[in-house]
Amino acid sequence: MKIVVIGGTGLIGSKVVEHLTEHGHEAIAASPNSGVNTITGEGLAEVLTGANVVVDVSNSPSFADADVLEFFTISTTNLLAAEREAGVTHHVALSVVGADRLPSSGYLRAKVAQEQLIEDSGLPYSIVRATQFYEFVGRIADAATVDGTARLSTGLMQPIAAADVSAVVARVAAGDPINGTLEIGGPEQVAMDELIRTGLAAKGDTRSVISDPEAQYFGARLSGDELVPGPGAQLSSATFSDWLAAESAA
Repeated sequence: MKIVVIGGTGLIGSKVVEHLTEHGHEAIAASPNSGVNTITGEGLAEVLTGANVVVDVSNSPSFADADVLEFFTISTTNLLAAEREAGVTHHVALSVVGADRLPSSGYLRAKVAQEQLIEDSGLPYSIVRATQFYEFVGRIADAATVDGTARLSTGLMQPIAAADVSAVVARVAAGDPINGTLEIGGPEQVAMDELIRTGLAAKGDTRSVISDPEAQYFGARLSGDELVPGPGAQLSSATFSDWLAAESAA
């Protein structure tokens, strides 16, 4: 099959392309760098010619509330229209576990808007909702740091390795549309402050981590398990300790 991966040069997309290529598919990495822009529409018709499946793992360059909503709304609308014109028979999108449970987050509201556009499009689709990636622990800490101290929520997370996310997305893309949502996550639930504390210590980062139930995450206050996948989710086997060990050995 010809499978076009929007955002195919990024952390998740590049691995999706690798997985699909290894399994004999014609996987095309599409991004502004390759002349495909879902905001302007540039290159969309050309890259989708003959495509069976489109995988959208793109992300907004700005996380400001208005910017991220505009990005996902315009990008998804343009992409779905081009897919319909090209006869694409399966749209796969990567979203976020708990997006619909945290409406105070502008980023997560934008992801819900993206999901709604896909569901209302009439095209066969699969939405994969993933938990936070191990790879982003440092970024979470940086965003929460003021004057050398990271103030973090005590809400629960169930993070996952990007490689495991990519493997699931590729498998879903190669299969039949589920016309619904699949949740995926890692094997362990952990409080966000504890996750970041462990990650920083493993990297030799001496920043202090303060546990603060009022601290926000993407503009939302966590009251408990909003970011934890529900029953029926597919869970990977690689723990955070496994991932840290692999990173140290690399």
